[in-house]
Amino acid sequence: MDEKIEQKIRHLLQNVIDPNTGKDLVKSKSLKKIEDVDGKLKIIIDLDYPAKTQIPVIKKLVEDKLSSENIIADVEVKQNIIAHQVQRGVKVFDNVKNIIAISSGKGGVGKSTVSANIALALQAEGAKVGLLDADIYGPSQPTMLGITDKPTSLDGKSLEPLMSHGLQVASIGVLIDPDQPMIWRGPLAVSALQQLLTQTNWKDLDYLIVDMPPGTGDIQLSLSQEVPVTGAVIVTTPQDIALMDAKKGLVMFEKVNVPILGIIENMATHICSNCGHEEHIFGEGGAKKMAEQYSVNLLGEIPLDINIRMSMDKGEPIVASDPDSKVSAVYKEIARKIGVLVSERNKDYSAKMPSIKISED
Repeated sequence: MDEKIEQKIRHLLQNVIDPNTGKDLVKSKSLKKIEDVDGKLKIIIDLDYPAKTQIPVIKKLVEDKLSSENIIADVEVKQNIIAHQVQRGVKVFDNVKNIIAISSGKGGVGKSTVSANIALALQAEGAKVGLLDADIYGPSQPTMLGITDKPTSLDGKSLEPLMSHGLQVASIGVLIDPDQPMIWRGPLAVSALQQLLTQTNWKDLDYLIVDMPPGTGDIQLSLSQEVPVTGAVIVTTPQDIALMDAKKGLVMFEKVNVPILGIIENMATHICSNCGHEEHIFGEGGAKKMAEQYSVNLLGEIPLDINIRMSMDKGEPIVASDPDSKVSAVYKEIARKIGVLVSERNKDYSAKMPSIKISED
């Protein structure tokens, strides 16, 4: 490899900005290799976030920049999602790289709908995704994902995740009679959730989305302290009463050292299905102000759209049933932002560290 050519390519790629990270490919360490393969240049770009739809975009950006200097090369762009650091003192899972908690300070803001569609959006971008329904008292994911099967166990010790739309799913809702209320005290509910999380045979997940129960009580605090969470996402509506409770949820995660990836404003606007008129029926700009107040990211604003509700009632979330819709595009953009923000966290190298065994010999 001619060193001058390599330096020239590096210099050129310092001027190619990844539209998802806002960083150039060299500074972000996405440029992995420049090599000579049988007399032909090959450039490998590694993206550490789900990027299935972005690979051709970035490939073209690189090729156009190289061709402007008459450099011909085989450009390969791929994604490589790795594990990132969690709270200190919490053991990470061998078969789950990153756990993302999706939370709300109160019920009724559409957190479960957001969780399901974000999970599907991450999957659509090429990630292996699981979804844990942690809402013990109101498990809704089985209905929203059209799950009617009961889980099975191959070894008598762990449960196999249920599959829906390509997602690996676990929910207390498939283990109980749907017509019976969960009359469990906090410690029992926490224990059941921990078992569901740790005794489900998750299979090599890039992301596990945890649909948290609403509020900031014993269950939420225990999960935040004991589950190896890479980051949390807060869901709210623009209403002042919802924002007030969402702030409590955000502060709870801060107190247990779980990083806040950002805030999603759900039901941000209403779009009339007849005339297309858009209005802020629940208020305007609340999540943006909250994000500015706490110096966190506003990940996106999701409209109040009848198609979202109808798709969830049928067990076919809109990202799966209508992937090319405007609403699905909003979910996918939010999912990419979450993936990028997770990738910017410190990496977890525990899987690469050798285990140390002490022998008496």
